[in-house]
Amino acid sequence: MEALLDIYFKILQPALIETLSMVIQSTIYSILLGFIPAIILVVTSPNGLKPQRTIYRILDFIVNVLRSFPFLILMICLIPITRRVVGTSIGTAAAIVPLSIGAAPFAARVIESSLIEVDRGVIEAAKSFGASNIQIIFKVMLKEALPSIVQGITLTLISIVGYSAMAGTIGGGGLGNVAMKYGYHRYETQTMIYTVILLIILVQFFQTIGNLVYKALAK
Repeated sequence: MEALLDIYFKILQPALIETLSMVIQSTIYSILLGFIPAIILVVTSPNGLKPQRTIYRILDFIVNVLRSFPFLILMICLIPITRRVVGTSIGTAAAIVPLSIGAAPFAARVIESSLIEVDRGVIEAAKSFGASNIQIIFKVMLKEALPSIVQGITLTLISIVGYSAMAGTIGGGGLGNVAMKYGYHRYETQTMIYTVILLIILVQFFQTIGNLVYKALAK
């Protein structure tokens, strides 16, 4: 028991705090980055408020390409940008840049899907009352889609937890770095197991919070 506490407070706790910092900040940035493309996709889609086939197809293609890009390779490709933004390519702060950019297309898709699911009858009713497209998007569609968006954000959050573990393999910090440093290079199987358990608990925690918020908004 003492050995476990020693490993936790000296190794795992600081790494857990780093992972939480990376995941929460990256989730916020990815949602901000993905929100505008999601709105444009919804508005310009064939059944959107203002269909624009060319704009929709180009943006849809870009989002699909970025979503299919392997995160590890993306992270390496973004090293020059990461260095320019935060001054280094190693550490927790540096990992936030590729995590945010890598998760942004996923966030855009989940927000787009949530907005598309809004009942067309509600949108038509808003139009009949003279609501503008901006009012329909922000006062009708976003309001109606909010519970579904929360579910999507929860999925994004959980995906970023997995991404953050991969980021740790090339010096991104957090629990992934602990798994690589102690579990792989030093063959400390016990520390590796504790790291995996913490990651599982973290995912379950975020999923539970997301479910509670969804149920509260869906009432």
